[in-house]
Amino acid sequence: MKTYRDEGIVVRTHKLGEHDRIITLLTKNHGKVRAVAKGVRRTKSRFGAKMEPFSHADILFYRGRTLDVVTQVESIHAYGAEIAWDFDRYTCGAVLLETADKLVLEEGIPDTAQYRLLHGALHSLANNEHRPELIVAAYLLRAMAIAGFELSTRDCASCGADGPHDAFSIPAGGTVCMACRPPGSAAPSRAAIGLLDSLLAGDWDGADEQTEGTRHETKSLASAHAQWHLEHRIKSLSHI
Repeated sequence: MKTYRDEGIVVRTHKLGEHDRIITLLTKNHGKVRAVAKGVRRTKSRFGAKMEPFSHADILFYRGRTLDVVTQVESIHAYGAEIAWDFDRYTCGAVLLETADKLVLEEGIPDTAQYRLLHGALHSLANNEHRPELIVAAYLLRAMAIAGFELSTRDCASCGADGPHDAFSIPAGGTVCMACRPPGSAAPSRAAIGLLDSLLAGDWDGADEQTEGTRHETKSLASAHAQWHLEHRIKSLSHI
């Protein structure tokens, strides 16, 4: 069929010519989609504001030879309006979009789990449900787990020995026992390891009440884990 409809989240845009943009979206049923939004940069564009980063919309696409074309847009959630006014939430939201863009590489292949996770994280961020840096940490941990890189927070990542363990190695995959501990392993606090475990499981009870030091340590470990397996630096993290 020449046309198809799907709902998606705008993760990135860049200019094309004088009036157009190429929009990169993570969609519910078609995975990553790159499409041209013609005339979207004109002041009188019918859907310019609906095709900004963080936008969640129902979109009608026309299949093109190289890139699809956006022909109709209906806004579902204008997350950008809730996120962009607050610097902390905006920078954390940028991490979510950049990670999703780097993590989902193949275009046109459905990845419903990643789409739902991104949607849920943006909804939580827009509604200020939890501390922004913890939403980022939880998203990074769970997105990498969906991609097949789940962090070990209890048993030894190398030999599987029952935990808890005090040593932590990003290359090894998480907590490690003393027998498997590689040189240069970190020794994070038990509170940070416990918070990593809770966020990975989606258990938010008491997470927002953790000390600032524990929250920072947890976010740093989750960020290091994600960037190691992505083999790319997440540039937006430097602004948090």
